[in-house]
Amino acid sequence: MGRAGLTAERVTIAGAELADEVGLDQVTMSQLARRLGVKDASLYTHVRGLEDLRGRIALLAADEKTIRIAEATSGRAGKDALVAFANAWREYAHEHPGRYMATQTPIQIDPELAAKAAGPRRAVELTYGMLRGYGLAEPDLTDAVRLLRSTFHGFVALEAAGGFAHERSPQHSWVRALDALHTLLEHWPPSREGDSS
Repeated sequence: MGRAGLTAERVTIAGAELADEVGLDQVTMSQLARRLGVKDASLYTHVRGLEDLRGRIALLAADEKTIRIAEATSGRAGKDALVAFANAWREYAHEHPGRYMATQTPIQIDPELAAKAAGPRRAVELTYGMLRGYGLAEPDLTDAVRLLRSTFHGFVALEAAGGFAHERSPQHSWVRALDALHTLLEHWPPSREGDSS
């Protein structure tokens, strides 16, 4: 790809592809420049540096993951929605490990870019919408969101690192974990008095 065809979007996509191949923390501006067939300095016309690139990858990944989850959960409710949501999350993490990690890592994102990005906002709306189907309201909604995110991310991170060495298939454990989450969400313990913040 020649320098004339370079845009911030193309640099971001190339960076995301590289992150999926080598890991987000292994991406460098020099590597990316070589991949695009340009000098390092050419990249700085389109992104401010490595942190800016990672922020752009995070926003791209948030959009992609949210679209996948929205399509998977459309028209579903209750356990069907939970399972579709979780499976879409896990599939995205498997297929795009570098991009996925960008969505799970605190990264400095240009406030202007972040304000225009629909992915992160839509992800929150989808998650809260699915959980409202279980009859949850604040502060239980926030607690349940944190539980789901911790469970999904913990599972896929351990899976990616080869952390499930037992002979039982991780898929069986995943299905059972979703069964358990559904049961818990249906029988969510009431908030304690004064537990509003």
